[in-house]
Amino acid sequence: MTQSLKLATACLFLVLGAFFLPLKAQQTDDTTSQPFSPAPYRVGERLTYNVSFSNFISAAHVELLVSARGTFFGREGVQLKGHVETSGVINAALFAINNEYITYVDAATGWPYHGEQTIRETGRTTETSAEFNQPAGTGVTTSKRSNDFPGTYDFLSAIYRIRALPLTAGSTYSLSVRSENQNYQIEIRVTGREVIRTNVGSFNTTVTQVRIRNDSDGNSYNLKAHFSDDQRHLPVLIISRLSAGEIRAELAGSGFVAKPPAPPAPSPTPAPGTPPARRPLVIPGTPTEDARDLNDLPFKVGEQLNYQVFLANVQGAVGTATFQVRARSKYFDHDGLLFTLNAQTTNALQTLFVAHDIISSYVNPKTLLPFHTELSLNEGRDRSSTKLTINQDYGTATTETGTRIEIPVGTHDYLSYFYVLRTFNLNPPKRNAISILVNNKPKTLFITALNKENVQLGSQTIPAIQFSLTTDDAQGDKYQLRGWISDDKRRLPLRLTAMTELGQLRADLAIIPVTTQ
Repeated sequence: MTQSLKLATACLFLVLGAFFLPLKAQQTDDTTSQPFSPAPYRVGERLTYNVSFSNFISAAHVELLVSARGTFFGREGVQLKGHVETSGVINAALFAINNEYITYVDAATGWPYHGEQTIRETGRTTETSAEFNQPAGTGVTTSKRSNDFPGTYDFLSAIYRIRALPLTAGSTYSLSVRSENQNYQIEIRVTGREVIRTNVGSFNTTVTQVRIRNDSDGNSYNLKAHFSDDQRHLPVLIISRLSAGEIRAELAGSGFVAKPPAPPAPSPTPAPGTPPARRPLVIPGTPTEDARDLNDLPFKVGEQLNYQVFLANVQGAVGTATFQVRARSKYFDHDGLLFTLNAQTTNALQTLFVAHDIISSYVNPKTLLPFHTELSLNEGRDRSSTKLTINQDYGTATTETGTRIEIPVGTHDYLSYFYVLRTFNLNPPKRNAISILVNNKPKTLFITALNKENVQLGSQTIPAIQFSLTTDDAQGDKYQLRGWISDDKRRLPLRLTAMTELGQLRADLAIIPVTTQ
């Protein structure tokens, strides 16, 4: 199943990137004879995608960027960047990929003339670079491992070239694909139009049916791809159905980077057989890229905090929790940061109680107040899925069904408070208060700094500040929520404790980040 899932994911990345795509329009082998739209190549465009599989709502994410236009390798061109990474259970149990791509294309035709890839899959790393010398039809490869397909597009340039096609109603385009020494024949047929609603808004889309056939074993895969019905032809939604479950790649963020990363210094085209000097691949969404506008925060884009959860009188961890600061982009027509939490029971506790909760919080980068919250809670036999649209100006939160909840202006959700408290003055005995939405009801949460003390995590002793979390209820300290946050500029939550019916629950930071935040 792993191989089928991997191939299906690759198929989904037909327009989000996974293999080399020799593209040819129907009844012609010359792509340059097809209409070419420059709209998809606008510098600064950044697209982010969430990939779900079966019951896993966040199995992978993809980022695409039109990074720069200038002279590269002695030729006028556009620099494209891409990043594909699996996450969560899929990353841990099925297959782990964390791939980076850079391609330089001719600005007038979209033909690639230089490409670089770093492929990381399940402990194996492969670096590849290629000189395409398009459109002369000669590909000169210069790497430890390379693919040479004269007159071809690599995966990243193909994404944009497909978007630059007219995709008119009734048209059919055929593609010959090569991936990992496998040949595939792909047919894209434009079938109609449909309105698609996503996290970044509603789109009128052009619907295409895609059939992918593996030449070596005869297996076929089918998927549906939706492109926005405008000049940009944004890949909005891609769906593939397998026996193991449905895979969906959905547009999660669309915007333009105000100041794209500066292009690398021009380099001469190396002679055949001479490896070019390697440059580090920098993908937007890493701390160095997005931190420019977030320098005052103790956390940066890309931060991931992993916790192990322990229960009194139970040996070993009974759960895990992962907090991540995802990409800054445009979400639901807002400039935003994405926070995610993935928590689940493990080991001994799973024999008594199985839980797997996923929370996504989209927040204003300046105030850290949420404007959209998504919760997928699976706890024992209870299953619930909730989406809230929050208007901080008018003090309302609206559910998917249209139910309107009155809230104080400045109300946080379950996840945003975790990050905003790291920005507070927590010098004892300082007390802070925020409004937080709990079970669709606003409550006042008090964060009180208690004292300074050291916390022992593994072999490390870390100076920390202890604080309490209480509410304005009659039993405001019913669960005896306590936390310890590092007494430095990173303000890392080191430990969280709570009293439950089963005894004290403790979450400890599993890995202390050693890089400068």
